[in-house]
Amino acid sequence: MKKILVTGGAGFIGSNFINYILSNQNDTSIVNLDKLTYAGNLQNLKSVENHPKYTFIKGDIVNDELVSYIFQKYEITHLINFAAESHVDRSILGSEIFCRTNVLGTNVLLENSKRFGIQKFVQISTDEVYGSLGPEGQFEESTPLQPNSPYAASKAAADLMALAFHHTYNVPVVITRCSNNYGPYQFPEKLIPLMILNSLNNKKLPVYGDGLNVRDWIYVIDHNKAVELVLEKGKSGEVYNIGANTEKPNIEIVKLIINQVGKSDELIEYVKDRLGHDRRYAINSSKIKKELGWQPEHSFEDAIKSTINWFVQNEKWWKEIISGEYQNYYKLQYSSRS
Repeated sequence: MKKILVTGGAGFIGSNFINYILSNQNDTSIVNLDKLTYAGNLQNLKSVENHPKYTFIKGDIVNDELVSYIFQKYEITHLINFAAESHVDRSILGSEIFCRTNVLGTNVLLENSKRFGIQKFVQISTDEVYGSLGPEGQFEESTPLQPNSPYAASKAAADLMALAFHHTYNVPVVITRCSNNYGPYQFPEKLIPLMILNSLNNKKLPVYGDGLNVRDWIYVIDHNKAVELVLEKGKSGEVYNIGANTEKPNIEIVKLIINQVGKSDELIEYVKDRLGHDRRYAINSSKIKKELGWQPEHSFEDAIKSTINWFVQNEKWWKEIISGEYQNYYKLQYSSRS
């Protein structure tokens, strides 16, 4: 049986991964280690919180004593590191926490993985480590790293540390670099959920610069199926890009959401551009498709409509985030168990 330590499992991508795996695999147990920062929401995991093969532990990946205890007590065989400070705007306002969590935290996980001899360490990274593209071309695994934000730089540093642990200590590290995700449970500071919720609440939709920054979008379930494949079949020491070949300028996404929700373009408000804003990202995923047989299964048109409908139908979930009430869920559900 796989005994997976999932770090950052209460966040957007991590919680979707845990829900997916526990619904589809019988030979896997999961320990979810999450610090429950503002972006961690245990209500994302309500459907599995009493699952016999699921354990939640509140804690920081920088805490070496705690991480070591988890490795020993739960006999961890695999690790997937979703844990990260991930919002570019926040990294521009203050970079220290990004270095602490994304770099030092990853180092603690790597040291324990080396010490306890796990079978696979999957480092979840981002296409932002590659920097910005011009109007042509795509990021490939061999593209030189050129991060342009403190967030991206911290992720690039973590990637390099992970690869160094593979080269020096033979830790079975695999790195995935994915394009922009969207889907259920995404924290509403990111583009798509922010625009959905502002539209539903008749608030202005802030669009950076001219709105023509291009991102390559992937549905979170397609991303997580790729991570599952990498965990099972990915070759140690390798990097796998994950993308769905769905390039869209930001303003197109915003207008699509407005039309789907039934609001007016008058809600759009162009604002001063983000500092160091990368112009375009685009992922070449041919390696993971050829070597591991992965393919995205969801069209953007269907998945974005499904995502919008999810937010429309889950008003209680996002209203509790806006009010801050979601942060009390851990106290109510878990404190009595400790």
